Amino acid sequence: MVPIIYSDEFLYHDTGRFHPERPERLTAIVEALKTVPWAEKLSWELPTPVETRSPLPLVQKIHSPNYVELVEAIATSGGGYLDGDTPISARSYAIALLAVSAWLDGIDRVVATGNPAFVLARPPGHHAESVRGMGFCLFSNAAIAAYYALEQPGISRVAILDWDVHHGNGTQDIVENHPQIAYCSLHQSPCYPGTGGAQERGAHNNVLNIPIKPGSAVAEYRQGFESQIMPFLGKFRPDLLIVSAGYDANAADPLASMNLQPEDYGLFTDYCLQLTRRILFGLEGGYDLRALAQSVVATIERCLIEQ
Repeated sequence: MVPIIYSDEFLYHDTGRFHPERPERLTAIVEALKTVPWAEKLSWELPTPVETRSPLPLVQKIHSPNYVELVEAIATSGGGYLDGDTPISARSYAIALLAVSAWLDGIDRVVATGNPAFVLARPPGHHAESVRGMGFCLFSNAAIAAYYALEQPGISRVAILDWDVHHGNGTQDIVENHPQIAYCSLHQSPCYPGTGGAQERGAHNNVLNIPIKPGSAVAEYRQGFESQIMPFLGKFRPDLLIVSAGYDANAADPLASMNLQPEDYGLFTDYCLQLTRRILFGLEGGYDLRALAQSVVATIERCLIEQ
């Protein structure tokens, strides 16, 4: 069984008409997963309500209190924008906290079972830096989950692999000075947000960025995995792997210029499973609904085949 941590509440983060990070992203994935031949092997689980276990203290540890208060204030006032790309609606603050809670639940499931879990939540998080949100992201879900994982028994090293087409500037900003967290990103370059240079190594040689030229396909990604990512993460020996699972490097995606196909994410998942079965996948980008849904299916199917 693969736990899928999801709530319809995530649909109520209202980004406005025509925004690419829209609720239909989740409904497309849910519909696809409920119709696959192996649907009975999925365990649908609700995230822990924030009233039961508030993620706020951990969010405030990762993000500046002033920034967290700003997100809350914009939501309380009825909504607004952090920047031109990043809207906040009246319910977005509460839903962003619930999304963090879902990622923490995912860590709990992976630690308890030793097997993969998938967090199907929004808003995404990998562009949210410690003092600001941007790029559709409010709170840095993957980074927060990594810090939380280190509090769990038996977890002393956590790696984050970010295969979203955009560099996770927020995740790197938050974890690059932590010796027990490694961050690795494959991303289109040049592309938004213009960060993630190959020369960056982090404070403890714990950062690996692999910029990939526009128009690249699976061959370039395979080379990145085999020549750089696998040796880097193999040397780090993570007790748990978090995947910032963005699916916007698909050829069909409107926000980037890569040429991956949905089934290629199954290959990426195979590489991850060679490192460890303790993997938390969490949704980041991906804006063509069909390609997004098919890519998530390919990811989760590989987790089941390997069992």
